[in-house]
Amino acid sequence: MATDSLNELRRIGLLLKADAALPSVTTIVAGEPVRGSWWAHPAGRCIFQTLRDLSQRPDIVVVKLISGKDTFVHRALWPELYAVATSNEPWQRVSSEARRLLQRVVRAGVLEASGDIPRELERHLLVIGEQFHAVEGHHGKQLESWAHWADRVRLDPRRVTAAEAKAVFTAAMTKAKFPGSLPPR
Repeated sequence: MATDSLNELRRIGLLLKADAALPSVTTIVAGEPVRGSWWAHPAGRCIFQTLRDLSQRPDIVVVKLISGKDTFVHRALWPELYAVATSNEPWQRVSSEARRLLQRVVRAGVLEASGDIPRELERHLLVIGEQFHAVEGHHGKQLESWAHWADRVRLDPRRVTAAEAKAVFTAAMTKAKFPGSLPPR
């Protein structure tokens, strides 16, 4: 099942983590749309393992891209992802608190934070966020700036405009039968 998810991700370039109606890892692994919590599904352990394996691959990044949901994006689409994420378009406007946190992330490269503000930055594709469990028992986010990420993964951000990048994503979404357009804001 993990191989099927990876093959589909390579074929399309992007794949939702979980969705009952749209192409997703949970549906591929379970062999059917998963309604409600995938943890309760009989294939829950296999889904968990597959999601963990995919998120740890060096050729895959997870961002809130399609409908604000966790979306696996294959390396083949990283230049386009970078172009859209760094486009500084009106849909990326955030609250003053989020702008202050974003400035701190940009200066630090990587920063830990918790609460609603990190999620706001993720929804507007201004950072890459990865959830973690703190020793104290709470959840937090490790936020990474796009510049830091691009350096870390040695991204060659081909000169792609945001409009060209959106066209590539729209074609990938059409191929996968994802409704809507990018950015979904």
